[in-house]
Amino acid sequence: MYIEYRSIADLNEAIIRNLHIFPHDVDLIVGIPRSGMLPANLLALYLNKPFSDIDSFMEGRVYSSGRRGAFISTKKTNKVLIVDDSILAGNALLKVREKLLQYSSLHPQISFQYGVIYASQEGRAKVDFYCEIIEGPRLFQWNLFHQPLILPQSILDIDGVLCPNPPIDDDGEQYLEYIRKAPTLYTPTVKVDKLVSCRLEKYREVTEEWLAKHHIQYNELYLLDLPTKEERIAWGKHGIYKGNIYKQSDNVLFIESSLSEARQIFQITHRPVFCIENFQMINDESSFNRMKSRYTSSLNRFKGKVVSNIIGKYVYSLLKRKVE
Repeated sequence: MYIEYRSIADLNEAIIRNLHIFPHDVDLIVGIPRSGMLPANLLALYLNKPFSDIDSFMEGRVYSSGRRGAFISTKKTNKVLIVDDSILAGNALLKVREKLLQYSSLHPQISFQYGVIYASQEGRAKVDFYCEIIEGPRLFQWNLFHQPLILPQSILDIDGVLCPNPPIDDDGEQYLEYIRKAPTLYTPTVKVDKLVSCRLEKYREVTEEWLAKHHIQYNELYLLDLPTKEERIAWGKHGIYKGNIYKQSDNVLFIESSLSEARQIFQITHRPVFCIENFQMINDESSFNRMKSRYTSSLNRFKGKVVSNIIGKYVYSLLKRKVE
């Protein structure tokens, strides 16, 4: 299975590349909450147009262009561009059109046009403007943890995804206290299939309590059945452990915190793996190789800095001795 993925950077680049296709003579740009607010805001900024959401627009309030936080009236508005991030079958857009019908009867001078950044072959005929054709299954950075189709079929890591990685792991009271009170990082708003963590099995109860407290729904929770932190470190097969669970399942996506482990999981399964460390998707060999290249390049830069620092300190010590 291949999952089309687009990041916020991809969204911005698609808008800039296709800025000429959108009408520049509109009086107002309106975003469809919530996913459409981001591209609508970007378009409004680039075209220097007033901006609003559907409900605010219908109540007569929009953000003006060129002045921070200032609201203006919609009384002189004639041309409006309605924007969403994407369209598949067009059901969401149909609801917006129906919502605007009554408003149009009261304001017949206003004409509406509709635009999206990403359209399916079926959906593109239902909008006036689109930037790129992509079919499902697809996943966007801005709704990664709220996607109603893919997320229920996914596996999620815990530390580094649902909560920050523990700053202290003494396998004792400090660690226990942290995971009991850990802040949330990303919270799925739909039920996921599996949670897979290298936390030890003895921390199951406190982990389940934390998940319940933060309303994170799941079907299964996998923890590592080893007695101590030292044995976990000596074992060291974290990515392999996660990859094997993924491989033996019918899940379609693994969301992993660590870049190195994400690469291991993909090597074992050759299924989509999303990495939180760099917010990139590994879908196939080409994306794996690109990520591997970036990982190696970053590692080499890090090594170079370390070597440079060592040499620098050595030279400094020689010069200092000479001065003294």
